[in-house]
Amino acid sequence: MSETYDVLVIGGGLIGLVTAWRAAQRGLRTAVADPAPGGAGATVVAAGMLAAVTELHYGEQALLALNLASARRYPDFTAELEEASGQDTGYRACGTLAVALDADDRAHLRELHALQQRSGLDSEWLSGRECRRLEPMLAPGVQGGLRVDGDHQTDPRRLAGALLTACERAGVAFHRAGAVRALLAGDRAAGAELADGTRISAGRTVLAAGSGSGRLAGLPEEALPPVRPVKGQILRLRVPDAYAPFLSRTVRAVVRGGHVYLVPRENGELVLGATSEELGWDTTVTAGGVYELLRDAHELVPGITELPLVETRAALRPGSPDNAPMLGPTVLPGLLAATGHHRNGVLLTPLTGDVMAEVLTTGRLPDEAVPFSPRRFAPALQEQSA
Repeated sequence: MSETYDVLVIGGGLIGLVTAWRAAQRGLRTAVADPAPGGAGATVVAAGMLAAVTELHYGEQALLALNLASARRYPDFTAELEEASGQDTGYRACGTLAVALDADDRAHLRELHALQQRSGLDSEWLSGRECRRLEPMLAPGVQGGLRVDGDHQTDPRRLAGALLTACERAGVAFHRAGAVRALLAGDRAAGAELADGTRISAGRTVLAAGSGSGRLAGLPEEALPPVRPVKGQILRLRVPDAYAPFLSRTVRAVVRGGHVYLVPRENGELVLGATSEELGWDTTVTAGGVYELLRDAHELVPGITELPLVETRAALRPGSPDNAPMLGPTVLPGLLAATGHHRNGVLLTPLTGDVMAEVLTTGRLPDEAVPFSPRRFAPALQEQSA
């Protein structure tokens, strides 16, 4: 079999689906190749924190601007998607509380607050007592925290389901098989061959397969996006009615140098995560990972050990060499990338869709995405700019 499209998107996670939806809205005949669109990989494991402010790291000012731009899009993006799909995405403007459990954590959080203020971000320092007044389930030893009302959350699983429906209604074709080899026409990408033998020809091919985006056979090495897998283990607990409300907002902390967060859903689910492990392609849920998450969360919110544990999962985030996304054309004509989002895939979903639709229809990469071109890692281009 062979079929022809304007755009072939390889990968059906949040990033692949939003790219396909926006491309189809622009009138491009679009296909997605993925064995289980919307139902596998990092999408179904992600907690869904939209935390541009509380996840600020030193040296990431350019990425901060991108994250904030996408966060501002979320309310309108959510409203449009929910109307297009007829489905609730679980978006909540509930805010985030980052807390410190000891003096070292408090000093670290104070430094983060200073960085946020220098960056023009809105966050409020609270005493331990004020933190517990907001969230009574917090441990008595909490020594202070940052209240960030602008860091929200969404439910990645519901978001993926809504995007899948919106894509189908917009005319996107789904091929439920993985891409195994790129098709080339001279020096240009021209689609892909799928695991079921289907050959899909496309004017533009988008690599949006998360951590697997750099493994497609048939492409020159310099055109493959340099993504690596970063393992994350996550737990889901259920809050019985007798314990509700357990938490009213996302709560996060650094415990023993490791990050832990608790994300409460309106449906009674509590998401607890997440580890960050550089272990190659391993997706095993380990006793140690589960223990560490529960131990750290228990120090933060002691009552968590009374909740039923309903799910343990692990998946791979796509990390790039600088932990920032790769958006737009690669060095190979006809081949684009939308990958490498690392811990910001859910947050950057709206902006990624807009950026990829713009470059697919006009050939122009929007100014805000220029620093995140995949070409920044191309050796030949690096030598030219040196």
